[in-house]
Amino acid sequence: MSVEDAVLRRIVPDPELSDRIRATTEKMTAETERYLAEKDIAAEVRCVGSVAKGTFLAEPDIDLFVMFPEDTPRETMEGKGLRIGEDILGGRKMYAEHPYTTGSYDGFEVDLVPCYKVTSPEKMLSAVDRTPFHTDYVLSKTDAAAKDQIRLLKTFMKGIWAYGAEPNNRGFSGYLCELLVIRYGDFRSVLEAGATWKEGVSISMDKKGPPMVAPLVFYDPVDPRRNVASAVHVDTFALFITACKAYLNEPSENFFFPNDRVPAPTSELRRLVKVHGSRLLTVIFKRPDINEDNLHSQMWKTRYALSKKLDAFSFNVLRAVHDLGREDLAFIFELERDLLSKTFKHVGPPVWVGSAGSFLEKWRNNEFGEPFIEDGSWKVIAERMYFTAAEMLADEAVFSGIGREIDPATMRILDHDDTLSMADAGLLTDLLDPKLPWEI
Repeated sequence: MSVEDAVLRRIVPDPELSDRIRATTEKMTAETERYLAEKDIAAEVRCVGSVAKGTFLAEPDIDLFVMFPEDTPRETMEGKGLRIGEDILGGRKMYAEHPYTTGSYDGFEVDLVPCYKVTSPEKMLSAVDRTPFHTDYVLSKTDAAAKDQIRLLKTFMKGIWAYGAEPNNRGFSGYLCELLVIRYGDFRSVLEAGATWKEGVSISMDKKGPPMVAPLVFYDPVDPRRNVASAVHVDTFALFITACKAYLNEPSENFFFPNDRVPAPTSELRRLVKVHGSRLLTVIFKRPDINEDNLHSQMWKTRYALSKKLDAFSFNVLRAVHDLGREDLAFIFELERDLLSKTFKHVGPPVWVGSAGSFLEKWRNNEFGEPFIEDGSWKVIAERMYFTAAEMLADEAVFSGIGREIDPATMRILDHDDTLSMADAGLLTDLLDPKLPWEI
């Protein structure tokens, strides 16, 4: 039995689950339609997404769209859509381009989303209006065998940590996985194509839209103005290429079902950091009460901003990891150094330019020595603004460009020793001993 056949035996939903999903979807659709009739709301109800397409895996979310006429005012569509969701699901409000409701119904997670019923994607009035067209397209291009190949690719993407277009994953959406199988024919053919990709590869089903710049461009066959792969970060793109090559060379179920990583003991973490000759620094913020997708985006922005600031002050980030906790946001940096000399060489102007005199006047009687000539320029030994990475971030984080709703006033900093003794061992293991998911 091939690896793919063995995986399919584990991931194809059994008839009982499929029947439960179908019954729940029909029941909720009927209830929503009765609600619309009782409230005299002119709208249609439709199930979309992987459940409607038949490409779902175990424990899928059900996506139910309430489709309003095009002439419905935006405020009315959003307001009534939220009220329907609250009354049917009793769930919580979420935000994408516009608000929707997520909740539970008969044991399944459900997103109840208001949108407009438009005649074509070119006439869409909100970003989600094209979703029903996606469902129709996939249904028209897939049979039972193709849907199983899509399940294989989705599971593979999950296993290599490349699945999901959400900001925390920055990867391949379910719809992109479906299109890849439709485009290339089956799971293995997708991997054979992926193994040859280079940054900037452009793929289309029929016709291409306007030129786009991204690591991966896949023109939406429903709306060629859109890149279905716009969420795929260059690192996720590179990870997928690496996984394709590795799997084709030596297929294994580990690509689909990777082992959970066991955090290294503190003694091993101390040994690793000693071998690296590096230093650790942890920055912790209080978790703000905002939408989780938005928060993940702000965490990536914060990680890059703090890394850039550490580099600018010569502490030099080797690697970084971050984690979203229940109450805190944690960022751990491995640095080349966390302590600098008291002084540094400050480079002034060439001796022959007009500003040289001002430079000499400014640094006359300098505590650490008079200016000197080197390589044709005036230079001087000056005192650093900051000696340690911790004190630098304590002052400079607020100016670094961290996420807008991450409050620098809540920031705590752990130095090297405190990081080793107090930081999450799993996060430190990933930082100091990175491994590809299928190699764990």
